[in-house]
Amino acid sequence: MSKVTAARARPLSPHLTVYRWPVTMTMSILHRVTGGALYFGTLLVAWWLIAAATSESYFDFVSAILGSWIGRLVLFGYTWALMHHMIGGLRHLIWDTGAGLEKHTASRVAWANIALSVVLTILVWIAGYTARGAF
Repeated sequence: MSKVTAARARPLSPHLTVYRWPVTMTMSILHRVTGGALYFGTLLVAWWLIAAATSESYFDFVSAILGSWIGRLVLFGYTWALMHHMIGGLRHLIWDTGAGLEKHTASRVAWANIALSVVLTILVWIAGYTARGAF
């Protein structure tokens, strides 16, 4: 005959609504997401370059799509993903030397990654509009 064992109350794991993600974990996930976004954004850049090599009418068509407000929004997101991923790569390069691995330093550098990627994205777009004479 088998013995009935008493069920022991098991501790509950923290749920996503309870658990506060550290900024370094968020940055790790975001680094992977921006890497994927860069893949698809690079396809848009390749499409634009292929259109430039094809014909003037097709280039005008692609430029009209990428120059629309939704196209510019996508390109702005692509620029941010590029800056964010690049700075994240530099952060990992620094970590590969063994520097900045302390918890408080890693968190500060992660926040700096966010801020610097936003600032660089805005500066790139300001430079682009300035070069086009839009300002």
